[in-house]
Amino acid sequence: GTPLSWPDFQDLQRSCTLCETLFVSKITGTTLSIGDRAERTTGSIVSANYFDAIGVPPMLGRGFLPGEDQGQSAHPLAVISHQLWQGRFKGDPAIVGKTQRLNGVVHTIVGVAPEGFFGTFVGWGMQFWVPASMEDIFEAGGYKLADRGARWIEAYARLKPGVTLQQAQQEFAAISGRLETEYPATNRGRAIRFWPLWQTPFNNAGTLLPTLEIMLAVVAFVLLIACANVGNLLLVRSLARRHEMSVRLAVGAGRARLWKQLLTEGLVLSLFGAAGGLLVAYWCRHALALLFPARGGVQMHLPGEIDWRVLALSAGVCLATTLLMGLVPVLQTGKIDLAQSMKMESAGVVSGRERAWVRSGLVLVQVSLSFVLLVGAGLLKQSLLKVRTASPGFNTRGVQDTAIDLLSAGYTPARAQTFQDALLERVRALPGVESAAFAKMTPLSYVSSATAPIVVDGYQPPPEESPTVEYNEVGDDYFVTMGIPLVAGREFTRADDEKATLAAVVNETMAQRYWRGRNPLGERLQLKGRWMQVVGVAKDSKYSSVREKPTPFFFVPLRQNSLRGSVLNIRTPLAPQTMATAIAREVHALDS
Repeated sequence: GTPLSWPDFQDLQRSCTLCETLFVSKITGTTLSIGDRAERTTGSIVSANYFDAIGVPPMLGRGFLPGEDQGQSAHPLAVISHQLWQGRFKGDPAIVGKTQRLNGVVHTIVGVAPEGFFGTFVGWGMQFWVPASMEDIFEAGGYKLADRGARWIEAYARLKPGVTLQQAQQEFAAISGRLETEYPATNRGRAIRFWPLWQTPFNNAGTLLPTLEIMLAVVAFVLLIACANVGNLLLVRSLARRHEMSVRLAVGAGRARLWKQLLTEGLVLSLFGAAGGLLVAYWCRHALALLFPARGGVQMHLPGEIDWRVLALSAGVCLATTLLMGLVPVLQTGKIDLAQSMKMESAGVVSGRERAWVRSGLVLVQVSLSFVLLVGAGLLKQSLLKVRTASPGFNTRGVQDTAIDLLSAGYTPARAQTFQDALLERVRALPGVESAAFAKMTPLSYVSSATAPIVVDGYQPPPEESPTVEYNEVGDDYFVTMGIPLVAGREFTRADDEKATLAAVVNETMAQRYWRGRNPLGERLQLKGRWMQVVGVAKDSKYSSVREKPTPFFFVPLRQNSLRGSVLNIRTPLAPQTMATAIAREVHALDS
């Protein structure tokens, strides 16, 4: 549930008595290089017991062995997806033991995941899995396996049979309380919370569930409207067959037999509808994923497989619709007065006031359900418009980004810095480019910010608080490029390199929390044992979601930190394809 540090996860593994197993899976983006071809892709950093814990053994090779998730960059191994194996390796049966480069580091392929398995991050298709020992190759902030204050992983627990969520939460609370006592500097106020998978905040499942519930409600309303419509048609048809029913009753047919016939006809109609629906569902089972094309290496995976559960639900809905559609004609048939019916037939009367009332009632049901559906659609559209037009705190219009990962291409840090400087100057000189800047992470992207405990000079945290703040590594002109206003101080310049005094820009919320009533400019904060000086205050903006509340956040110069996996942000009115072509041309010119 709660983001954990690796040492805390290990303590949970050792201490949890109600858990059958605990494992880690953290999404990460990388550059995959095979031969002379490189591309962005998405994978997971996992604990060594990952495949054993979820009960999905690789179809080729093996998973990770105990201990292969320990040590800094000690085990450059990878399990690849079936899709990657088929696509990039042409289904090579001798793939185990071969290598691929992930973020510039050679990884040996030890296994291939089974077809259809894309990991535990709902909605996204993972293309590879690497042990946690390799996290510093993929994650911002350097090596974190020994850092109890670095809360960067997401842990999953499989409870033992019969154990309730409440019981597990109580044990986790006891364990987190013990850790808080033993490690107050990093764990103070850090309760460990537990969520079911479909409610967890760090997995797409928690986001998709409300959407799926809305879609299910819409489908249910449409189904009810269709049932009322078809029921009305069946009622009209039964009135047209009134003479037939009267004659059959007159010659001795029982009412139960007529009811059975009408329900059977309704069931056949429902079966045809269900068969047609399943056929359309099969053709469109992957259509939803087509609405979200791969971007930045992220492969969407919204499973649409038709299994026994789908068939069982279809059968249940089929029976329910049979009753809904056929109930009114059956009830009307049950009310046939044989003598009165014969008189009405001889007089040419085909329906009475009661039948007209029933038809009007069905029409009223249709109109009412349609109105409810229309109002719901309007409210949903209004909510989506609010989310779409909500201000993220920076100007998104005209901003484009592209990943530039030089270290993965074999560049040394010094050469990568020189290349980035030259590329930045070339891009800024392109016609139509207003500004450009590098950054470690793009706001509102799938790549999470780095998180680390901090020490603020002059701030005494309360006993229950352990200050831990998210941050991003950014280059000069970043705030101008992203349209993030500065309310005080300055932004970073090229002079903020490894030789200069370490600098930081904090947001308004962080300034108010840790320097309440004081000017934060010139004050100091400590990150990973290094003191840095606050040189600017930026307006609050959104970092992970447009719905998030204002949260403390700060920025550090990219030149004083890591260059791995940088993103080039560009503000320009030019079309993305035009800009992409121009950047590719400049990269090739510099790399030639």
